Amino acid sequence: MLKSIDPILNADVLYALRAMGHGDDLVLCDANFPADAIARQSGLGRLLRIDNVTAGRAARAILSVLPLDSFVDKPVLRMEIVGQPDEVPPVQAEVQKEIDAAEGRPFPMGSTERFAFYELAKKAYCVIQTGERRFYGCFVFKKGVIAPDAA
Repeated sequence: MLKSIDPILNADVLYALRAMGHGDDLVLCDANFPADAIARQSGLGRLLRIDNVTAGRAARAILSVLPLDSFVDKPVLRMEIVGQPDEVPPVQAEVQKEIDAAEGRPFPMGSTERFAFYELAKKAYCVIQTGERRFYGCFVFKKGVIAPDAA
């Protein structure tokens, strides 16, 4: 155990979060996502897991240490529902609440079509699969920077 580090962030996930650079993408996906096949094409080249938690709970843990990129319009993307791209299911609303809480303000997600999401995921630094069983619990987080301390 470590102080001030969420205990669901295992050593492999912490390594990947630390190794990522500014602008690198992290895919947080549900249990139905083709995670292993896509993770093999990612920068890290292997699948990471945070088992037995929802997407919202995993997002809270990740966002407790991961800064979001402030240099892009939408540093978080959600997978759109096929045929209903503007609908936001409960799983995505829960993750949106975690994003807003981490940022301390409303911080709307962008969205991308399902097959475009798969292509983005293949180019990501890493893929983290959760135990989320609800459909469309899939997101891309773009890593930002932490500013230097003021002198």
